[in-house]
Amino acid sequence: MIDFISPLTGQKLIAENDFLLSTSGERFPVIKGIPRFVDPDNYAGAFGLQWKSFAKTQLDSHNGAHISQERLERCMGFTIEELKGKNVLEVGCGAGRFTELLLKGGAHAHAVDLSTAVEVNRENMGEEENYRVAQANVYRLPFPPESFDAVLCLGVIQHTPSSEKTIQALWKMVKPGGLMVIDHYKWRLGYYSTLSPLYRMILKELKPATSKKIVDALVDFFFPMHWTLRENPIMNWLLHRISPLIVYIKNYPEKDRMFHYELSKLDTYDQLTDYYKHLKTSRGVKKIILTLNAIDIPSMWINTGGNGIEARVKKLK
Repeated sequence: MIDFISPLTGQKLIAENDFLLSTSGERFPVIKGIPRFVDPDNYAGAFGLQWKSFAKTQLDSHNGAHISQERLERCMGFTIEELKGKNVLEVGCGAGRFTELLLKGGAHAHAVDLSTAVEVNRENMGEEENYRVAQANVYRLPFPPESFDAVLCLGVIQHTPSSEKTIQALWKMVKPGGLMVIDHYKWRLGYYSTLSPLYRMILKELKPATSKKIVDALVDFFFPMHWTLRENPIMNWLLHRISPLIVYIKNYPEKDRMFHYELSKLDTYDQLTDYYKHLKTSRGVKKIILTLNAIDIPSMWINTGGNGIEARVKKLK
C-alpha cells in the first residue's frame, strides 16, 4: 500500500490521535477513520448526499447485475483478476461501485473522493487490509507522484472544474509502465434539445437536500410514463423532450421496475445537480491525452460507449 503524504508539501505524515501530522506542523484530521485533506464545505456537496441516499444502488453485489464490472473491464481492457497485487488509485470513488471490484480482483485499492461519499465507501468496503480511503481533491492528491500501476477515474472528470487539468493531475500519479483509465461525457446536440439544461440551471443552485426533494418529485411524476411507454419509441422520444429523467429501460430490459425506478432517481439527481458539467468529443479527449508526457501511443484506446467517451493510455517506462 502507498502511504499518505501531505498534498501541500509532499512531506510524510505520521498518525497521532485523530490527526495526520507532518514534520513542519501540518495537521489533517481523521474523522470516522478517514483522513480529510479538503474543506468539507465544497462544490461536491450534492454528490455526498447522492451517495448517502443511494449507498448500494450501483453495487453489483447488491443489485445482482454485472453492469459495473462489465464497464470497468471494458475500459481497462482486461479482467479485474489481473489487478491482483497492483497499486490502484481510484479518484471519485463515490459509494464504491468500482472499489468493491478492485478489492474483489485483489488490488491494493486507494480510493479518494472530494465529497463525504467516502464515508459510504468505507461502510460498504469494511476493514479490508488492501484498502484505504481519503477525502481529497484530485488537484492535490495525498500520494507521491508516479506511485500507481493504474489510475482509475470513471464518471468523474466532467464534474471537475477543468477536464484538462484533471486528466493532467491523474497522469502524474501513474508510474512508468502504468495505465490511466478514464471516461468523459460526450458532446451531443440532443442534450440541448431537451429541457434538462433548464432544470439543471435551477436545481444546481439549491441546497442539496432541497434539490433532491424536487428531483424525487420529478421522478415520481415522470417515471410511470417512461415505464408505460417503454415499448413505444415515438412517444418515448417525445416524452424525453420534456422529461429530465435519466432512464436505462432500453439498456437493461431484463431488470424489473423497481431497479429502474431507483436507478433513475440516482442518475437524474446526478445529472441535474452537478455544479460542473463538461461535454467533449472523442477528438477533444484525444487532444488532451496527446498533451501529456511519456505516452505509449500504440497503447492508446479511445471508445465511444458507456458514459460517453472512454479512454485508456499507458505511460512509457
